[in-house]
Amino acid sequence: MGSRLHFVTDQTSSTGPVGIIGLGYVGLPLAVAFGEAGRPVVGLDSDAAKVAAINRGESYIEDIPSEVLGSLPVPVRATADYAELAPCEAVIICVPTPLTGSREPDLSYLEAAAENLAGVLRPGQIVVLESTTYPGTTRDLLAGLLETDGRQAGIDFHLAFSPERIDPGRTDFTVRTTPKLVGGLTPECTERAVSLYSSICDQVIPLSGPEAAELSKLLENIFRSVNIALVNELAQLCDRLGVDVWEVVDAASTKPFGFMRFEPGPGMGGHCLPVDPFYLAFKAREHDFYPEFIELAGKINQSQPLFCVNRIEHVLNENGKPVKGTRILILGVSYKGGVGDTRESPALKIIRLLAGLGAEVSYHDPHVPSLGEVGLENSPDLAEALADAELSVIVTAHPEFDWEEIVSASSLVFDLRGVTRLIADDSNVTRL
Repeated sequence: MGSRLHFVTDQTSSTGPVGIIGLGYVGLPLAVAFGEAGRPVVGLDSDAAKVAAINRGESYIEDIPSEVLGSLPVPVRATADYAELAPCEAVIICVPTPLTGSREPDLSYLEAAAENLAGVLRPGQIVVLESTTYPGTTRDLLAGLLETDGRQAGIDFHLAFSPERIDPGRTDFTVRTTPKLVGGLTPECTERAVSLYSSICDQVIPLSGPEAAELSKLLENIFRSVNIALVNELAQLCDRLGVDVWEVVDAASTKPFGFMRFEPGPGMGGHCLPVDPFYLAFKAREHDFYPEFIELAGKINQSQPLFCVNRIEHVLNENGKPVKGTRILILGVSYKGGVGDTRESPALKIIRLLAGLGAEVSYHDPHVPSLGEVGLENSPDLAEALADAELSVIVTAHPEFDWEEIVSASSLVFDLRGVTRLIADDSNVTRL
C-alpha cells in the first residue's frame, strides 16, 4: 500500500481564538506560539498559581522568558473555567499522561479534561489531543467522552491527534520549525487540524488518521529508548571487561554511515522517554502481542540507576570508604542539561538508593532550588559543597558547570556523563 504522507507548507490557516487545556511544558510554549502569530489564546489550567502568573505576564517555564510572555501582540489569557473555552474555534488538550505505580497508562487527567470540555463543546469546534498516549485513545476514548447530548465526532465537531514534539531547553528547533504531524478522525477533521497548525508551523504533515499520529510519536521516543538501553547495557558489559565504554562509543562514531551515536548515562528521564515504551506495550498486550524488545529496553533503562549506585559503592570501596556515613554530592538532578525538569529523573532514584544505604547525600543544581520529593534543598554554594563532599557524582551535564573546576575542587569524582574526558589531570575521576 502506498504511503499517504505529504507535506503542507502553503495552507490557508485559521485565525479564530484557540483554547489550550494544560499550561505546562507543552501547553505554554504552544500558547505563546499562537499568541506570536496573532491568535487570541485562552489557556486553562487547574493550578491557580499558574493561572495567576500567566495573567501577570510571568512565566514559570524556562524556555519561555517572562519578557516574551508579557510582550505578545495578543496576550494569553489564563483561566480555570471551562466555560471560557466555548467561544474558541479550536481546543488543544495538553494534559499529563503519566504512568501508574504499576507502570500502566494513567489517563485520568485526559478523562477529566474531556468530561469538562464536553459540557461546553460547540458545533463546528475542533478538538486536538497533543498528550502522548497509545494508539486508539483519540478514536476509542476521547471521542466517546466528547460525544454527549447526541453529538458525533467528525460530524458535529472535529477531532484529531497531533503529537507534541517539544524538547525542553532546545533552541535549534522550535514549535515553528519542527514539522507538525496531524491525524484526524475524518479527512475533514485532518484538514481543519492542518489549517489550525499552519498559522504556527512551517510544515504540517497530514496522516491517514489519529492512530498513525499516536504511534508515530511513540516510535520517535521508543527509538531513543531502545538505543539508550543498548548503550547502557554496553556500559555494563564494558565495566566487566575493563574496557572504556567512552572510547568504544567515540571509535564507533567515526563511521560516517550506518551508525548513530548514543551515549551511556544514569538512565532516562523526562515526560516521554521513560513512559512511552510502557504505553505501547500496554496497547500491544490488548491484542495478544508482547513487544519483548521494547519492554526489555524499558527494563534496562529503569535499572540503570541501580547499576550506577553499585558503581559508586565500588568507587568508594576502592578508596577505603563505606557508603554509610560518606558525604556524597550529586551534581545535577534534572533529567537533562540546561533545564529544571525533574520528572522521572534518574537522579531522584540514585539519591533514594544512596540514602537507603546510609550515605549523607546533598545536591547542587543551578536549575532546581529544592527537591521536596526527597527532602533536600539545593546547596547554595558549589565551592563549599565540593569541598565538603567526599565524592562528587556528575549526574546531569548542565552547561553552567565548569568541569575542570569541579574536578580540581573534588576529592573524588564519579562521572556518569563522560564530560571529564578532556581534562588533563583526571587522576581523581572514575567514569561510567
